[in-house]
Amino acid sequence: MILRSFVFACMLALPALSPRPTAAQEPAADRILVGTQLSASNAALFVAMGKKYFEDERLNVEVRSFASNDELLKVLAEGRVDFATLEFSAAAFTAAGKGTIKAIAAQAREHKDFEGNEVVASIRAYGRGLHKMKDLAGRTVALTHLGSPYHYQLGQIAKAGQFDLDKVTIKQLRTLEEVSEAINNDRADAAVLPVHYARALLMASQARLIGWCSEVDQPQLGALFASSKTIASKRPMIEKFLNAYRRGAAEFTGAMMRRDRFAKRIFDARSRGIATMVGRYVYSHLPADRAMIAIETTAYYVDPQARLDVGDVARQVEWLKAQGLVGADVDPKAIVDTSFTN
Repeated sequence: MILRSFVFACMLALPALSPRPTAAQEPAADRILVGTQLSASNAALFVAMGKKYFEDERLNVEVRSFASNDELLKVLAEGRVDFATLEFSAAAFTAAGKGTIKAIAAQAREHKDFEGNEVVASIRAYGRGLHKMKDLAGRTVALTHLGSPYHYQLGQIAKAGQFDLDKVTIKQLRTLEEVSEAINNDRADAAVLPVHYARALLMASQARLIGWCSEVDQPQLGALFASSKTIASKRPMIEKFLNAYRRGAAEFTGAMMRRDRFAKRIFDARSRGIATMVGRYVYSHLPADRAMIAIETTAYYVDPQARLDVGDVARQVEWLKAQGLVGADVDPKAIVDTSFTN
């Protein structure tokens, strides 16, 4: 009950988050639609909105939230939105490889010494000796779906621990809430979860921390994608959009990822201001102070220039090919439009 209350208090889906047109926008500017999920991993977008960086570029941007990554991918591929912040997945890589969509900037990623996705164990499994990443061999691990970042990260954990991923029983569940409940109810030994879900379990004493995924590898978790239709017809607009988006990434990272001389993250007026801004989007139903704390303490690392690591994308695609989740004909080089990233 504690977990359910916490998670529901931290999740919200709204049909649209759209700023009112202002005098700073060109009167005849076409509306630009951006699909996203209300997640802290999309902080660069929300800071760009909150700071009115898109308006500075004379762009009329409307953000629409969607309940799932699959739904986001569908509306982007159909051209119903111009851009979308997508979690990396086998389906997203396949669509990009076929030319339907293209990655043009980074979203969140794992980074050494920063929290991101985490591995947690159920209380009972921890009591039976599941204390380290290498102990996952022979265990049941809950995930949302194969081909997700959580699946890829589990594969990297197996590689680092020198055990075969086939020795892990993967329990696929529909939602992150169900994955969390599986840990709480001891229906899985472990799970790979976003930091805010993992922290909810840990704070409620319903799980034990095994480790941060950033201790094992530093993959990108998603990207800003554009539809191929938008790229073909609106390149000047995309350049302006990226200017604003990158400013959002730089502002977020500059405020939230600073460290003191003891290598501890700095929490001060600047970080609280940006966390409050992002919290208005992600946790708009919560009191401002609670939303701020939720963002400040569970922030993902974002590259300050929103740079995409093309080599990392290729490694993820090749791993998914080896799992039979991405077709052999998908060229990793076709996923990123490097004309926007160089």
